[in-house]
Amino acid sequence: MTTINGLPAHILLVHAIVVLLPLSALLLVLSALWPAARAKLAAPNAVLAVLVVVLVPITTDAGEWLERRVASTPSLKSHTDLGDTAIYVAIPVAVLALVVWWRHRETAVVTKPEPAEESGGGVATATRRKTYLAPQKTMVTTVIAVLAVLAAGAAVYDVYRIGDSGAQASWTGQFSQTPAPRGER
Repeated sequence: MTTINGLPAHILLVHAIVVLLPLSALLLVLSALWPAARAKLAAPNAVLAVLVVVLVPITTDAGEWLERRVASTPSLKSHTDLGDTAIYVAIPVAVLALVVWWRHRETAVVTKPEPAEESGGGVATATRRKTYLAPQKTMVTTVIAVLAVLAAGAAVYDVYRIGDSGAQASWTGQFSQTPAPRGER
């Protein structure tokens, strides 16, 4: 992807990453630590986190396109190097979001209707799904929660570093400290 409505796609797509990756990281922490939030947020966050993993390479590819069309500077090189790290923080957030969602799904009770008996009344039976990720184990929940906090913190910090380096690359030396006279705006 190169341009959107005449603007470089990177400068538009980057806003999605800057908002959605930290949002997904926050939702991951909430759903990993708080069971009530997990019930409502685990599934939507799993979808969001996977979407972010898809968007990151699209955004970095658009950034590489843009990089070949602007003056090369040390701050631009720093930004592009940091931008390549975004996928390494987005993937753990997505994997953990999927794990949290799957574990929550495994705790749900499934009701299956029994065939109607001769009397005409059917009875539903409740069964548990086969579990793979130990949804009832406190130790596993604790480990996942700690990993979620670490992955979320790394993702937010990485987005901050990438964004700051991009702002430095874009704006350093590009504006004046003194405002223009009123008639020249």
